[in-house]
Amino acid sequence: MLADLTAGAVQDAEARASAKPLAAVEAAALARPAALDALAALAPADRVKIIAEVKRASPSRGDLAAIPDPALQARLYEQGGASAISVLTEGRRFKGSLADLEAVKGAVALPVLRKDFIANEYQVLEARAAGADLVLLIVAALEQDVLERLHTLILELGMTPLVETHSGAEVDRAAQIGARLIGVNARNLSTFELDRDLFGRLVDRIPGDAVKVAESAVLSPADVAHYRGAGADVVLVGEALVTSDPVTTLNAFLEAGA
Repeated sequence: MLADLTAGAVQDAEARASAKPLAAVEAAALARPAALDALAALAPADRVKIIAEVKRASPSRGDLAAIPDPALQARLYEQGGASAISVLTEGRRFKGSLADLEAVKGAVALPVLRKDFIANEYQVLEARAAGADLVLLIVAALEQDVLERLHTLILELGMTPLVETHSGAEVDRAAQIGARLIGVNARNLSTFELDRDLFGRLVDRIPGDAVKVAESAVLSPADVAHYRGAGADVVLVGEALVTSDPVTTLNAFLEAGA
C-alpha cells in the first residue's frame, strides 16, 4: 500500500510538472516569504502540543468529512489551541490537494505541514511554493540516500522535515541524518493495524535533542494522555478532529496532555 501510494503521488507530481516545470516551481518556492520556525512552535513544553490535521479521507477509513472550507477548519484548529496544522495533499485516496494547503496557509499564523508521499525534489519545491513550513518524509518509503537528500533540501529551503518512522531501525535511520523532528506512526502501513504502544517502545531510541511526535491512534483524551505519559512532546491528530467539534475536542485533548 505504501509503495502504491508513493508511486501514485509521484505520478501526479509528474503530471503537474508537465504544466509547471521544475524551474518555474523552484522560482515560486524561492519567492515565498520565509517559512515559519516549526521546531520552535513544537518545542517541548509543560504540556503536549498538537498538530491538527485537515483530512477528508484515508485508505483505512474511507470518507471522514467533506471539509468544503479547509481554511475555516484550520482557523478552528488555531482557535482550539493547535500548535501547527497538517494538510493532506494526496488526492487519490485522501482527497486532498495543494490548493488546500495554500488556503490553510493563507488563513492561519501557525506552521503548516504538507503531509503527502514525498519522494522527489519537485514535490519538496512545490510544497514550499504552496507555503508549507514543514514537509513529511516517510522513512519506509525512501532509500537512505534519497531520504538524506530530501531532508537536506527541505532544510535548505528553510522548512522543517517531519521524519516519520514505524520501527526501531527506521528511528535509527532518522537519527543518522540528524532529524530534529521525529514521528512514530502507530499505523502499520502494510496492514493498517494500529499499535498505540509502539511509540512507547521506540521513544528511547529517538535522540534527546529531537522533538518526539506520536502519530495515529488518537481518538480520545485518554489516547493523548497515554502518549504524553510515554514521552511525546507532540501528538498529531486527524480523524478525531474532522469528525467532531474541533475546538471542543482540542481543548479536551490539550487538557489531557497537560
